[in-house]
Amino acid sequence: MMNNSEGRDLQQDWGARLVPVVCEQCDWRYLLPAGSPAQLCPNCFQQELAGLDPAGELEPYPYPPELVLPFTLDEDKLAQAVVQFARNIPFAPKDLNPALLKQRLRRVYVPAWLVDAQVTAQFQAEVGFDYQAVSHREKYAGSSWQTQEVQETRIRWEPRVGRLQRPYQNVPAPALEVESRLQRRLGEFDQARAVAYEPVLLGQTFVHLPNRQPADAWSEALPGFQARAAEECRLAAEAQHIRDFRWSAAFAGQNWAQWLRPVYSTFYLDDEGRPRPVLVHGQSGRIDGERRASRRRAQTAAMWIGGFGVGLFVLAVLLGLAAYSLSSSLLALLAVLMVVLAFVLVAGALIPPLVVWRFNRRQAQRPD
Repeated sequence: MMNNSEGRDLQQDWGARLVPVVCEQCDWRYLLPAGSPAQLCPNCFQQELAGLDPAGELEPYPYPPELVLPFTLDEDKLAQAVVQFARNIPFAPKDLNPALLKQRLRRVYVPAWLVDAQVTAQFQAEVGFDYQAVSHREKYAGSSWQTQEVQETRIRWEPRVGRLQRPYQNVPAPALEVESRLQRRLGEFDQARAVAYEPVLLGQTFVHLPNRQPADAWSEALPGFQARAAEECRLAAEAQHIRDFRWSAAFAGQNWAQWLRPVYSTFYLDDEGRPRPVLVHGQSGRIDGERRASRRRAQTAAMWIGGFGVGLFVLAVLLGLAAYSLSSSLLALLAVLMVVLAFVLVAGALIPPLVVWRFNRRQAQRPD
């Protein structure tokens, strides 16, 4: 694993003219095609990206990826995801509409580590084999009990111990400090559909640089090695199940690379003009972001409803005075009904702010 980016030639390494940039607001770092216009950071959308010195500010890994997972989400599904996100938000901010969200979409490749290693291990586990068992069940039908034969699939568990020595390749590990949050928001990426890196795959896409060292990510790669070993042991035993897999493993010859995964990023502005980022999975179309209702629009609606109620109350008072002077019971009844309706409207003016407060509170309580 090479860690020194000093003197690196990005065009020679990546096969494309790229420039390194950084967001000084959130400290996310990217590679962009040379000659790109000024761009807002696709993570926070709060500041334009500034240039970096490619000679020494690209740690921990300025080298091209081994694999790339291309953007495969078609335009129709992407549009549906954006529309679905903006739907069913009470008093949505004016800036939150599908057309603007789609217009602001940016393509971002986010990295993860791939690690190869030679593994030597002692293991023990229980492997399970399916078998069919016949049992009998009593059932009351008509006027008598009847016996039914029932076939059930059961599992026979057998212990296994052994030793393995073999290489494992392309075991994933996080290259970003926000990896767990990203997976909670968008779900997994299908590594089996990744292809070998070619410069043409970059296009006008932001390439997010890793911000987590391989040494720090190693502990999170270990479960992946163990899972692969357990699956191989199950297959070797020709079993259908495996459980309680335990091993004592030694690792040698670690080799680190990275792979890139596709994400669309966009945003909308809330009442205070603050950007609210929205992410879309570049394969599945799963979309995630904080959905905010507009207090300002709710307050405007409340003012209109309350104002109409107050106006109706004033009109009811005038109508009541006219009923008194004319001794008209019909006008008096109408005035009373208008007063009741006025109070209902004034009370109803509280509903829009309460609806918005409740909606935003639920959104704020979502797991990050």
